[in-house]
Order: sequence, then structure tokens, then C-alpha cells
Amino acid sequence: MFAFVRTLVYASLFAALLLVFLPARLLEWSGVTRPAVLGGAQMVGGLLTLLGGSLALWCVLTFATIGRGTPAPFDPPRRLVVSGPYRRVRNPMYLGAVLALAGAAVFYGSAALFAYAALFLLSAHLFVTRWEEPTLARTFGADYEAYRAGTGRWVPRWRVG
Repeated sequence: MFAFVRTLVYASLFAALLLVFLPARLLEWSGVTRPAVLGGAQMVGGLLTLLGGSLALWCVLTFATIGRGTPAPFDPPRRLVVSGPYRRVRNPMYLGAVLALAGAAVFYGSAALFAYAALFLLSAHLFVTRWEEPTLARTFGADYEAYRAGTGRWVPRWRVG
């Protein structure tokens, strides 16, 4: 239960800062406002945001329930998480966040928000390759190496079984 509460707190702070507060400031600074009329782009953008947010939330809950930890680097899962959204791709939480940001960029028609989403993905890639993957390899050893060998970092690998 405590892992679940910690996860909700850390994930809420992460989402509030990187996925709500900073994008809102970026839209404000770039002069982008909410569209007066909701059209096709807003529907597509809203759907992408919903899908991305749902994927990220699924990942957070999976970390809490299966991994017995949180997405925060200072309080990581105690068990290697290879099921749920992690069954097909190693970094679905970052992908969900980028999808949600890209959806918001489509909704608002904001090039600045697209750039922010791209910068977020680049930052996530650097974090994953320079810190997260080496740390997981040291922590979980052969289990992580086997998982990494069979599961794509950013592109899902669809395998039977």
C-alpha cells in the first residue's frame, strides 16, 4: 500500500511539472490560446492526449503493483517490471508522456509544444541510455539483459507468447 501512495505522489508531481505546468507556461509565453472552435485537430489531439496519459498511468500503476516501487529514480521498483505495458516496449511511460504532449500540441496547433515534446523525448533517451539502462543492468543482471535482448527500447517488438 505504501508503494502505491509513494507512486501516486511522485507521479503526480512529475506529471504536474513536466506535463502540465511547463507546457502551460510554454503555451502562454508563445501566445497560444485555447481554440475557439473544436474541430478535427482538437478531437485527434484530445484522443492522443487521452491515450498517452492512459498509457503513462498504466505504467505508474504497474510499477506500484508489480515492481513494488515508483517511477522516481530515487525510489525505483524493487522487482524488474516486464509485464503490462512493459511486455512489448521497455519505456512505455516516456512514450505515453510524449504521446500526451504531442496530442496537446495537435490540440493547440502549437509548434513550440511539438518542440517541447521532441526535447522531452531526447532528454528521456539520454537519461535511459546513460543512467537507467546501466543501473537496471547492475541491479537485475541477467534478467534485465534477457528482457533487453527481447524487448525494444522505443519501438514495440510483437512476439508470440
